[in-house]
Amino acid sequence: VLSFIIFICYIASLVTSFFMAPLLEFLLALFLFFAYASKLNEKFKGLYWPLSDFLRCVTAAIIYFAISIAAVSRYNDGASKAAGVFGFVATIVFAIDFYITFNDLVAFLKQGSSESPEERKSE
Repeated sequence: VLSFIIFICYIASLVTSFFMAPLLEFLLALFLFFAYASKLNEKFKGLYWPLSDFLRCVTAAIIYFAISIAAVSRYNDGASKAAGVFGFVATIVFAIDFYITFNDLVAFLKQGSSESPEERKSE
C-alpha cells in the first residue's frame, strides 16, 4: 500500500522520472502476496521464497532511500516532498522487514546445517 501511495505521489509531482521504482516494488509485493495466498510457494520448492523476499526488501530499502533524498532535496513541489517523506517511511518499513526476514533466514540455515549428510540424502 505504501509503495502505491508513493507511486501516486510521484505521478502527481514534477519528479515523474522516479515513478517506476515504486511501481515495480508494488507489483513485486503484489506478486509475492498472491504467491503466498495461493500457496504457490509450496508448489515451487526450487525457489527459496524467504530469500527472494529478503532480497526484495533490501533493494527496495536502498532504492527508496536514494530516490527520497533526491526528491526532497531537488524539487520544491508538495507532491514530491510528500513522496520523499513516504519514501523515508517505506525505507524504515522495508529495513524492519528485511531484519525480521534475515532472522528467519538465519534460523532456517542453522536448522538446515544441523542435519547430517545421510539425513539429507534420504530426503
